[in-house]
Amino acid sequence: MIEPVKYNRANRAEILRRDIADTSAVEETVKEIIADVIARGDEALFEYTLKFDGVKLSSLRVTDEEFEEAERLVGDEYRGVLSRAEANIAKFHRAQVREGFRIEKDGAILGQKVTPLKSAGLYVPGGKAAYPSTVLMNAVPAKIAGVERIVMVTPPLKNGKVKPEVLVAAKIAGVSEVYKVGGAQAVAALAYGTQSIEKVNKITGPGNIFVATAKKLVYGVCGIDMIAGPSEILIIADGGAKPDCVAADLLSQAEHDELATAVLITDSMQLAENTAVKLEERLAKLSRRGIAGTSIKNNCKLIVTETLEEACSLSDELAPEHLELAVKNPFELLERVHNAGSVFLGYNTPEPVGDYYAGPNHTLPTSGTAKFSSPLGVEDFIKTTQFICYSDKKLAESARDIITFARSEGLDAHAESIIVRMKK
Repeated sequence: MIEPVKYNRANRAEILRRDIADTSAVEETVKEIIADVIARGDEALFEYTLKFDGVKLSSLRVTDEEFEEAERLVGDEYRGVLSRAEANIAKFHRAQVREGFRIEKDGAILGQKVTPLKSAGLYVPGGKAAYPSTVLMNAVPAKIAGVERIVMVTPPLKNGKVKPEVLVAAKIAGVSEVYKVGGAQAVAALAYGTQSIEKVNKITGPGNIFVATAKKLVYGVCGIDMIAGPSEILIIADGGAKPDCVAADLLSQAEHDELATAVLITDSMQLAENTAVKLEERLAKLSRRGIAGTSIKNNCKLIVTETLEEACSLSDELAPEHLELAVKNPFELLERVHNAGSVFLGYNTPEPVGDYYAGPNHTLPTSGTAKFSSPLGVEDFIKTTQFICYSDKKLAESARDIITFARSEGLDAHAESIIVRMKK
């Protein structure tokens, strides 16, 4: 059973410690895969799909018939769930849309135009689980941003098809170009293109360490959203929180994978102790108890602080992907939160509400990157372009300042481009 730890200055460093995985071996493997896909295109994709997924494909793209079959298999009830979730996600992300601007004053016109990306590639994981929610969370903001071409890649099932729920989610989100390929090879195909898959401007979506490493390596050839690490949840709870609920919420992230992190910080030792008991009880009943058990054993911490303010300070240092404020007055505590991917407020807002349904995005910064990064959103699928227009009079008024600035940096040609106009 996990033992609660009383926080003090002496154990602060241990509480805040994050293990940094050595990915050098993975990086070498991924470099070889990327180079192979660049050299051989579809042929390499077919071979890697057989090698890693155990599936021999004759074609990569999902057909109209496969989409229709998925509709029949899923049924109206689940389709309704996906449609309602899509509506919530769309409503939230429409509020993120922004326009360009134009400023005119004293002979100068300055501005910024907002342009959607021409294309985006969405990676949807397979393997241990398949995630229709990830389809919606990536495709909906891309659509709202105005991306012309949205293409999805995802590993095939053993039968050579894509999980029906994933395909129905894609159709609801307006994505019709879907390919049955996963792993680093899929990222390489999106970045560089193959005979079947046209390259894209940006790649978004989570994946395992091979996918994350591939995204890191292709950045610059195309854009990426972020380098996603293992899932994380941090719960700040007071004595009013129910131990059984807290334990259930910790396990909701622990079941993702063995490297997931689940942390409770509370000002109540009784809550921490009771949560430890409930964790054991709930873990024994989980279908994914092997994965969740490893995560809890290696990465779960139950920390007791003197105050909730102290808990917020620790949380800000950890900058968790998901932060639950299971306290009586969550909006008051929210004011003290600066670093978190997404915050869930109150006793009745567990993290899965955001994973699937409420509307805010579930693709979030991990591994402490919430200190400087934001959740996936419409902004990830647009770019901005500045523009400047000076009149003769405005250039003349500003010439001396610009020339002085250029010469101070030793860039005479910069200065001359102004001087030549002044001579005229």
